[in-house]
Amino acid sequence: MRRIILSTESGADLPGDEAEKYDIQVVPMHIIMDGKDYLDGSLPVQDIYDYYERTKKIPSTTSTNAHEYQEFFATIKEKFPDCFIIHIGYTSKASSSFQNAVIAAEEFEDIFLIDALNVTGGLAAIVLYAAKVLEKEPDMEPERLIEEIEAVVPKSRLAFIPGSLEFLKAGGRVSNMASLIGTLLKIKPCIELKDGKLISTKKYRGKMSGATEKLLNDYLNEFNIDREQLYFIYSIGLDERIKQQLEEVAKEKGFKNISWIRAGGMISTHSGAGGFGVAGLEQ
Repeated sequence: MRRIILSTESGADLPGDEAEKYDIQVVPMHIIMDGKDYLDGSLPVQDIYDYYERTKKIPSTTSTNAHEYQEFFATIKEKFPDCFIIHIGYTSKASSSFQNAVIAAEEFEDIFLIDALNVTGGLAAIVLYAAKVLEKEPDMEPERLIEEIEAVVPKSRLAFIPGSLEFLKAGGRVSNMASLIGTLLKIKPCIELKDGKLISTKKYRGKMSGATEKLLNDYLNEFNIDREQLYFIYSIGLDERIKQQLEEVAKEKGFKNISWIRAGGMISTHSGAGGFGVAGLEQ
């Protein structure tokens, strides 16, 4: 039976131990800071925040280009001859990365691309779901695994409160960001993935501790998330007491497994320090 290899981008914020456990291949996206191009993952996230404090400028990000994807896929094929690659990609609505993967895949056989229409923990939830399905049934035909993944893509739900509205504003990735201008200092917006786009859906007032708990309760009331697994995403700077509080709420709601995902450079460049998000799969 031909081996199936799963791959994704660094913008999934897939924890390193999980990537290693399931042999998931991760291709880095890019962070441009102070005129230098860094591969996502090679630059400490704290350096991004320090750069902003020092210069009041926010780094920019770029997608993985087609040439890098060609090298990435070729390396997988060299490492796993005769394998079938299923690449679960960062939303095409917020990055050209997926389209670049499509271009690169034309050079190879047996590569299938799935647009996850999601980012960070929402993308990681899909990738890890696929990995666990494959772990249970390693001899599964690629076509059936692809069907399973495509069926779960619209069930992945992500919502988050950014740590810095300055970062969010500068990033320009939220489609209705203009509606927030003028009240930036008074509110904490909830950003959700809707049809692959980042959209501000709710506005919370008050301290981060209260806003994050409201976000979690609203999220769980709106979506019937599978109680087997919940993902919390955080960026450096989120208060440990808030993390404990949110974990207690999730346990009270009956979640069996709660995993914390730290936002990497790609996501942190757009959300800033001290942010919080929640992701899971609807039943």
